[in-house]
Amino acid sequence: MGFRGILIAAAVAVSALPTAAVAAPVAAPTPAQGKALVLIPLTLTKIQDLDFGTVVTSPVSGIVTINPATGARSFAGGVTGVPSDAGHRAQFAGAGTPSQQVIVFITPPATLDNGAGDSLPVLALTLDNGGNPIRTIDATRAFFVGVGGILQVNADQPEGTYSGNFTVTANYL
Repeated sequence: MGFRGILIAAAVAVSALPTAAVAAPVAAPTPAQGKALVLIPLTLTKIQDLDFGTVVTSPVSGIVTINPATGARSFAGGVTGVPSDAGHRAQFAGAGTPSQQVIVFITPPATLDNGAGDSLPVLALTLDNGGNPIRTIDATRAFFVGVGGILQVNADQPEGTYSGNFTVTANYL
């Protein structure tokens, strides 16, 4: 075998050696999200809407309650909650001067409507802090407000997504 045959044999031998696999770059299936809450003094910002979750009706009326402090949901009467959609309280944040007092007011809707002529009576909207509307801004310059409520579900209530708007106002003293 001449010099040329040795080069060909060496080339064949080198090409038979295992090589490292190169992985192609892969992106995450969904983009990651970062977020921050930035407050401006003397403002009130909605963080989260009030959601009574999904319930199942019956021939007996009942009520659904969302606790304004914890967001926990409870029931009375002929309504059953769907655990996979438990709802949650509304949350608001405000900012101001440390030691400044703020009085929080809620203007509830009379009903939640489904757009097809059906409605659910809103019996009450309630504030966290034991219902006390007065907040004192602490050294962080921020305050938070939780809002819960009581919703009546009538006997054999028609299905649908019911919604309504309410207003939360902060009166800075």
